[in-house]
Order: sequence, then C-alpha cells, then structure tokens
Amino acid sequence: MLARDDEKNLWSLPHDVSHTEADDDRILYNLIVIRNQQAKDSEEWQKLNYDIYSLRQIRREVRSRWKRILEDLGFQREADSLLSVTKLSTMSDSKNTRKAREMLLKLAEETNIFPTSWELSERYLFVVDRLIALDAAEEFFKIASQTYPKKPGVPCLADGQKKTHYLAFPSP
Repeated sequence: MLARDDEKNLWSLPHDVSHTEADDDRILYNLIVIRNQQAKDSEEWQKLNYDIYSLRQIRREVRSRWKRILEDLGFQREADSLLSVTKLSTMSDSKNTRKAREMLLKLAEETNIFPTSWELSERYLFVVDRLIALDAAEEFFKIASQTYPKKPGVPCLADGQKKTHYLAFPSP
C-alpha cells in the first residue's frame, strides 16, 4: 500500500495528495510506469528509479525555496497552504492571470529559484496568483532576487549529458 501511495503522489512527498496533473506530473508518472515495466533491480530499472528520485528531489528543493521566502515574508503559518495546489484550485481573479504569468517568468529568468532550464510548472502560477491577491508578489520577487540571485556563467551540471526534463541547481 505504501509504494502505491508513493506512486500516486506525483508532486514531492509521500501521502501528499496536493498534486495536479500538469505536464511535469505526467513526465514523472510516465517514468514510474516505464520503471514498473522493467525487471526490478535491472540496470534500466535502477536508472529510472534514480531519475524518479532525482526529479522528486529537485521538486522538493524548489518547494523548499518557495517556502523559505514565504516564511521570510511573514507567512510562517500559511506557507504550506499557499503552496498547496490541487485539481480544485482556481485563480483568485482571472484578471491576475497575465500578471501572474509575467511574474513567474520574471522569477524564472532573473533568479535561481528554479533550476536551469526548468519547465515552468502551472502549480507555481497558482501560488503567484495567491501572492498577487495578498499584495505580496513584488516583495516575494525582491526576496527571491536577493536570496537566489541569477549567477551568469554558472554551468549546468547536466550539460553534455543525456537530455532529461530536469537539471541540477546551481548553488545559491
């Protein structure tokens, strides 16, 4: 039962049901399905298992970075709920969608809150929308820029290696 719960969890933590079926979730799901079709402990199974573990680890790191900034903003009690996105989550105001997308793109381009070449997750669009509704998006960006500044010329650890959908973080 535990392994099955872990495989249903496509976000980051076992027993966390706050996932959505976004592209990054489907990538992880597909890796799990392919791994489960392999002979357990075969070389291919071990490679896929490592890829799954690595992807989850990167997701945990991204979530941890966001949580740290939210806590720095004074949202210690609300950080987990602000980061929780489910299939039932909606944008607070459809007028904020464009602004939320722009802010998310700005975070990706001007900070290292996401790993290099990270495909932006729809999940964080909902989080940015919540920050806009709380009038905290600009301050979030300011703290993210200071805490995780973009460092030009930092090589990506996955350069030259097999293409994957996730890459390693540059150090903060």
